[in-house]
Amino acid sequence: MSHVRSYSNTGIDSIPEGHVPVQFHGIFKAISESAPIKTTQDSLLMVHDYTGLPWWLIIVLTTIIMRTTVTLPLSFYQLYILAKLENLRSEMNEIVKELKKEVNYGTYKYNWSKKYAKQLYNRSVKKQWNKLIVRENCHPVKASLLVLVQIPLWISFSMSIRNLCYMLPKQDASAYTTYQQFTTDGFLWISNLTVADPFILPIAMGLFNLAIIEISHMSRVKEMTKWQRYLTNFFRLVAIGMIPIAMSVPSCLSLYWATSSAFGLLQNLILLSPKLRRFAKVPITTSEQPHPYLGLRNKIAAKCRFERKTEAPPKK
Repeated sequence: MSHVRSYSNTGIDSIPEGHVPVQFHGIFKAISESAPIKTTQDSLLMVHDYTGLPWWLIIVLTTIIMRTTVTLPLSFYQLYILAKLENLRSEMNEIVKELKKEVNYGTYKYNWSKKYAKQLYNRSVKKQWNKLIVRENCHPVKASLLVLVQIPLWISFSMSIRNLCYMLPKQDASAYTTYQQFTTDGFLWISNLTVADPFILPIAMGLFNLAIIEISHMSRVKEMTKWQRYLTNFFRLVAIGMIPIAMSVPSCLSLYWATSSAFGLLQNLILLSPKLRRFAKVPITTSEQPHPYLGLRNKIAAKCRFERKTEAPPKK
């Protein structure tokens, strides 16, 4: 049975001054009122009106549905592209060895200069690599598709939920009705979704994000490069830095962020499964662990084990 929205006769001017929403300005106002945000916002309203579920459950369910139907398949596709590229690099290594032999032979027989030989070698390597990419249809740019979709999706949902919570972009009777629903459609310790949760959801979100980073780090077979270590530390700082931000926004937003991060953690664990990788047609690579969960458990246990080192007694 669909849920019919009721419009309050109370005017927007009757809202207590402390609850008047903070308006966006400049580029943030333009984004907040853009077509993608409006579409996402209208979709959330439609789901709420059709199901009649409380807003906290609408936020959780729509997050799970969008992550399951959009980002999870794209994550497997990213793995598919990266696996093909990894296997091509092994094939390319053999081609590079042959090219080096040919260039050395040409330099010796035709007396090529070092500059010309280097240019010829670089062009040949690039040409052969492009041939392999075309053959396997796995251009590296395709591996960025997940990020190009996931970030705008996260921004759209965040902006849309904020708009609904703050009666934006148009403060009319319908928007005020939604605002009233947000004040009563909470759960457990959060009865009002328009106020901030200063502890549980932000801390949970931060822990989920840190767990995602650590799992990605511990799942690597090869040792990280210096640049990768810097990047990992940067993401750790971002995950920690998001906690105070989540503490200061309405709890409906921190609920969305925590739900999305929890799903991201589950998604990263799912992506480790060799059986699911084969089901998604992801090629086997040399860096893939045959028993990833066992290896992850051993690494976590080794990291969390605090054994007191005792010095051997001196020999008499």
